[in-house]
Amino acid sequence: MSVKTKYPVAIVVTFLWIGFVSAISFMEAWLKFQANGITLSLGLGIGQLVFGALNKVEWIFAIAILVQYLNSRKLLSFSLGFYYISFSILILQTFWLLPDLDARAELIIQGQIVPSSYLYFYYIALEVIKVICLTIFGIRLFKK
Repeated sequence: MSVKTKYPVAIVVTFLWIGFVSAISFMEAWLKFQANGITLSLGLGIGQLVFGALNKVEWIFAIAILVQYLNSRKLLSFSLGFYYISFSILILQTFWLLPDLDARAELIIQGQIVPSSYLYFYYIALEVIKVICLTIFGIRLFKK
């Protein structure tokens, strides 16, 4: 039995996006600090590299979905709202959270004491919301 969909690219890309965010934000981010020999500075440096790369890949995914939407213009507006939330979160992370988190990480790597901040918790909360929205969006893409 085969299943046909109007949005194959959007479906594949949406679930790849979910997988990338889940693997990096919910596993790699804290697991790297469990490895022997990983210092806070080294872990933060790895995090900057990995999250910078993830952000670039997320933009590729977001644009691929947007291109398919612009080519078809038949997505349900309700479903598309979940994509727009995810896209908005990506914008916030790219232009506010990641630069601020990178700046804090640089200060820590240089040995400076930085005041506590909730930025990391905001980032994780937004990642959870993004994954939930992408999951709903991706599932709704299967519906006729």
